[in-house]
Amino acid sequence: MSFRGSTDKDGLDGVYHKPADHVESLTTVVEIDNIRVLGITPEDAEFYINYPEERRRRVVHKVDIRLIPMLAALYLMAHIDRANIGNAKIEGLITDLGMTSVQYNIVLSIFFIPYVLLEVPSNILLKKFKRPSLYLALLVIPWGIVMTCTGLVQNFAGLMVTRILLGIFEAGFFPGAIYLCSYWYMPKDLATRISYFYCASALSGAFSGLLAAAIAQMDGVGGLEGWRWIFLLEGLVTVVIGISCIFLLIDSPTLSGRWLKPDEIRYLELQMFIKQGGKFSDEKESFKWKDLKAVLLNWRVYLQAYFLMCQSATSYGTKFTLPTITKSMGFSSTNAQLMSAPPYVAGALSAILLARLSDRYYWRMPFVAGPLVLVVISYSIIISLNGDLADNKGPAYFALILTCMGIYPIQPAAASWNANNLAPAVRRNIGVALNNCVGNTGGIIGSFMYIESEAPSYPTGFGLSLAFGASGMLVAFFLEMSYKWSNKRKARLSEDEVRARHTEDELLDMGDKSPLFKYVL
Repeated sequence: MSFRGSTDKDGLDGVYHKPADHVESLTTVVEIDNIRVLGITPEDAEFYINYPEERRRRVVHKVDIRLIPMLAALYLMAHIDRANIGNAKIEGLITDLGMTSVQYNIVLSIFFIPYVLLEVPSNILLKKFKRPSLYLALLVIPWGIVMTCTGLVQNFAGLMVTRILLGIFEAGFFPGAIYLCSYWYMPKDLATRISYFYCASALSGAFSGLLAAAIAQMDGVGGLEGWRWIFLLEGLVTVVIGISCIFLLIDSPTLSGRWLKPDEIRYLELQMFIKQGGKFSDEKESFKWKDLKAVLLNWRVYLQAYFLMCQSATSYGTKFTLPTITKSMGFSSTNAQLMSAPPYVAGALSAILLARLSDRYYWRMPFVAGPLVLVVISYSIIISLNGDLADNKGPAYFALILTCMGIYPIQPAAASWNANNLAPAVRRNIGVALNNCVGNTGGIIGSFMYIESEAPSYPTGFGLSLAFGASGMLVAFFLEMSYKWSNKRKARLSEDEVRARHTEDELLDMGDKSPLFKYVL
């Protein structure tokens, strides 16, 4: 734990004393954990720095067991509910609804239009809720109802309506979950925590296949086809989990007096204060148009979003098509569902392992670029098979496993990299949502990459996936270099020079553009 304060010209004691009613000009910068903090009192700085390491671990563990499992369960259902249409497809959905293969691709893509458009507005709205758990429940319960209704649709139009509604309600969940994690954890702990619930995305593919194989056996029960029961039962589970969200998901340290001690609440509130660089007043941050403009004009957010677009396109393309690909290897429908599970389990384990390493070394770039290398290798293998999957089950299945091991670690590292490099909190909130908004356009691409007439070689789908892997890798190297250049440029200015040019209010307003803000590589 590092703690440095600079003494101003009037000989203050190295720490800014926050006045009760107004902002004085006599202030200093305090460095805690490589974060330069403005406006923290000596008492608060001393309390935070001297807080015992054992208690820190205990507090983090308390947060972990209350936040991560709930987010993981919600995220698991989110991905099952949006991707189980791929499982329903091989159980007869297209035939029973009289759809063409192109209409199926349209149904896949239509989900992402409201999903992409509503992510930023949703996170702005989230800030207005004192209890984020209530807001997220208001999203989860309706999408569970919509998923249940999907099991009752009778034609292409009905399926389109349910997919649009699903996109509307699911839009706010993932950016809201990322924001909640960035609220409760320090930057160096973020990637691991995101990976814990994001690995649920990978496991959703495994569970989706296993559940679909079991539920499809209900074909004919109640006069309904097996694929309908997939939607009906999984939708009802989502509704139940959404209701439990109101009671089980934690909101903020201030509202957590039942399970946090007063000193733990103080520690967590100071942690939030420190990681956003401090502030001068206790008034609650609210949305301002200039914050939205600052994020929209931040070109690095779009480069960060490109990683998510690469990940999203390859991930959704894989999820929507993997049961079909495994079936092309010569497996029956039931076995194809079951064989789609192991690659996702490998992806989940890979996501957690690499995220832990990313947090341990507090270095994001290798854990974005490295998995993209695996994506390039895996699709190079599967393209080389020229669609002869049935006679090359071993190499083809190995490539599928390698694909998932490359796809799923990208999101935790990229999402935390983006969140780590945005300040203050209100801009981080908007930036997280914008990052996901732009990144999830890859879902639209992924919906059309795998064209039924090209099965089983899928040159368009596999070729685009290979291109996304290679280009994303190059962008990761460039982005890290840009952060290094900016940090070097900022380091050339001494603290005295910075303070001579800018007031403390101006420095806070500059956020991550401030000369005192150090980018995470």
